[in-house]
Amino acid sequence: MAYLLGIDIGTSGTKTVLFDEMGNTVASALGEYPLYQPNIGWAEQDPEDWWNAVCLTVREVLSKSGINAAEVKGIGLSGQMHGAVLLDREYKVLRKAIIWCDQRSAAECEQITSLIGKERLIEITANPALTGFTASKVMWVKNNEPEIFEKIYKILLPKDYIRFKLTGEFATEVSDASGMQFMDIPGRKWSDEVLEKLGIEKSMLGKLYESQEISGKVHRQAAEATGLKEGTPVVGGAGDQAAGAVGNGIVKPGIISSTIGTSGVVFAYSDNVSIDPLGRVHTFCHAVPGAWHIMGVTQGAGLSLKWFRDNFCIEEKRTAELMGIDPYVLMDQEAEKVEPGCNGLVYLPYLMGERTPHLDPNARGVFFGLSAKHEKPDMIRAIMEGVVYSLKDCLEIIKEMGVDVSEVRASGGGGRSRLWRQMQADVFGTDITTVNSSEGPALGVALLAGVGTGVYSSVGEACDAVIKVENTQRANKALADRYSKMYRIYRQLYKSLKQDFADLAAIQ
Repeated sequence: MAYLLGIDIGTSGTKTVLFDEMGNTVASALGEYPLYQPNIGWAEQDPEDWWNAVCLTVREVLSKSGINAAEVKGIGLSGQMHGAVLLDREYKVLRKAIIWCDQRSAAECEQITSLIGKERLIEITANPALTGFTASKVMWVKNNEPEIFEKIYKILLPKDYIRFKLTGEFATEVSDASGMQFMDIPGRKWSDEVLEKLGIEKSMLGKLYESQEISGKVHRQAAEATGLKEGTPVVGGAGDQAAGAVGNGIVKPGIISSTIGTSGVVFAYSDNVSIDPLGRVHTFCHAVPGAWHIMGVTQGAGLSLKWFRDNFCIEEKRTAELMGIDPYVLMDQEAEKVEPGCNGLVYLPYLMGERTPHLDPNARGVFFGLSAKHEKPDMIRAIMEGVVYSLKDCLEIIKEMGVDVSEVRASGGGGRSRLWRQMQADVFGTDITTVNSSEGPALGVALLAGVGTGVYSSVGEACDAVIKVENTQRANKALADRYSKMYRIYRQLYKSLKQDFADLAAIQ
């Protein structure tokens, strides 16, 4: 029996999962770490926290499973996209990593657009300049911390820093690198033109691989730190969204995923490079060789519910601890008591600005329609519905681009909530399915590791062998009119508040 290890370096924690070749979970472990926000709209993490979490969770998984590390055939890495890990020539981290949801680089986005040209930038990178992408973060360091920029030897994504710690190799792969905005997306290679105009040396970037290719092997020091066997292959892996898509079988046309993690993502497979000329959704290389994907992103999906839990649900957290359950279970139960539409309460999930469809770092979270009759359960449900409205924004644009939608698969932490899945079915007006594994990104990169090490012949074969639809929730057609009216109000609110968001940002 071959075993495959998937390591997912997320925003709230690193999850390491060991699978057998049939995709069954043998053992898993989670290591959490903090998010630092030194200013409003800023978001940073310490890369050493990621590495410590990897070492702890890998050891825990190997211990729980009881298998010999030599039986691990290959390792796949998944990670939060768009982060900027900066190393000096001694391979030391120069500053905390600026991560995906950081919004400080609006001026740098304008600078990048000016240097390259708006249309040319989209032609090459398939996307407009965004605060979320790595390029604007690196340019922010160049403009605001020149003493640090001058010392940069390597620019790595979060999972690729872990790759370096495991193998000593400076490498990345096409799906995650697509979100740096340094790539020629149609050509699946680094863009000399973009790098030259931004003043970034190509040598600062890692070698590009396809996602299933072996990028290095575990070296002795990493083996000692993690308990892995020296020489174990590490494949390219994937950015968390492409990894989660593979783990959900989104590797052929017609099947769409709707993922609620810290952020929310609607993800569609494409055989060709398809670009939204308005830049509202992202086009990136898929983890499937020769394929691309389109995805819409809302910044504050699960983040919104977590923020509310941490600040306003102390009773639920304490009760859940005594009951030995997740506090989100109790929050779901409270939200279920509220009628769809939340008695006229609408939530905009823009706690960290917004990407799809607004591309606005100034946008902020809003409860609209709040009255004396509303209580905590109304607010919980309003948050959940607001996140689903934001995902519908993404889905509608993808449909506008001519993408076939025959099935929507729910995933991520929010995908485990039956209530949240039902909301998606009702708001989208389509059935929502779930598959037999909830390990999304970790499973996806484990399957890529299986392809790279010969366990499977292709990504498609791996998904067919492992992933099966397990549950279907039907859309409640009786709610279509109510949700349609609420969604129209939701969409109008941003238009009404756009200038107010900008004015508020100017004051701050």
